[in-house]
Amino acid sequence: MSLVRLRTFIEVYRQRSISSASRMLNLTQPAVSQHIAGLEVAVGRPLFERLATGVSPTAAADELALDIGDKLDLAEAALASARARSMDVAGVLQFVGHADFISEVLSEQLLPLLEAGIRVRMHTGDGPFVNNMLIEGHCDLGISAHPVIDSRLKSEKIMTSRALPVASPAVAQRIIDAEYLTLALTTEPMLAYNLELSLIDNWIIKNKLKSERLIPAVVSQDLRAQRKLLIQGFGWSVIPEFLCRDQIEKNELVEIPSPVGTCEVHYYLIWAPSALRQVRVAHARQTLLQGLRYYR
Repeated sequence: MSLVRLRTFIEVYRQRSISSASRMLNLTQPAVSQHIAGLEVAVGRPLFERLATGVSPTAAADELALDIGDKLDLAEAALASARARSMDVAGVLQFVGHADFISEVLSEQLLPLLEAGIRVRMHTGDGPFVNNMLIEGHCDLGISAHPVIDSRLKSEKIMTSRALPVASPAVAQRIIDAEYLTLALTTEPMLAYNLELSLIDNWIIKNKLKSERLIPAVVSQDLRAQRKLLIQGFGWSVIPEFLCRDQIEKNELVEIPSPVGTCEVHYYLIWAPSALRQVRVAHARQTLLQGLRYYR
């Protein structure tokens, strides 16, 4: 039962596809099929059922994946980190994440990678876009405020920030002075990250307010754009504290008091386990985790 066959098995298990696994492993489809066939002989039971759209794991495959999946990932990550200490890590690193986080937080952590000869290419998008870019192999590492639920990806929390309801001093004062908070919030324009209103809804629910009539006047996946509009006196929003802390200190924005309390938003560094087989990616992941550790 060679490590190469086990690696192939884990990739097929995660991708549910021979062709997808072959792309991730940079192997031909016949080679992947041979690895699986050889492993099935060693195990003594079939591991996958072939379907028209891919493969479906058997109970034996579920048991084997449970036994070795994370252990193999940890071993390969440790090996890649060891190799990174003695090898040239120069090359291109493809990174994807939220535009505002990349600008305000991640950019401060890139210098060690750039000095090591790594050329960084940054892409921006929302949570589903980040996941798709990593799963399809277009990017090596990503950052998202959405927890990872896809078994083909791994993640580690790198930062937690309070999500604060904020507005310009004038708008915030009108909301604070109003007799009914919910009515005041619906009277003023609202700015949101997306139509799902995830940050705003979490704050609304925690503070036991009603949100049926809340319709965003502006939707932007770069919260820095919202911040500029808020400072100019247009509307209110709920945004992470790291994006408005300086503006609150300068009295450009004011935190709207929460009747019950504020919520938190968590950010995760995300990767496909297969990506860590590249020394450059393993080195970048470890460097970023160490650099961002004080945010956690």
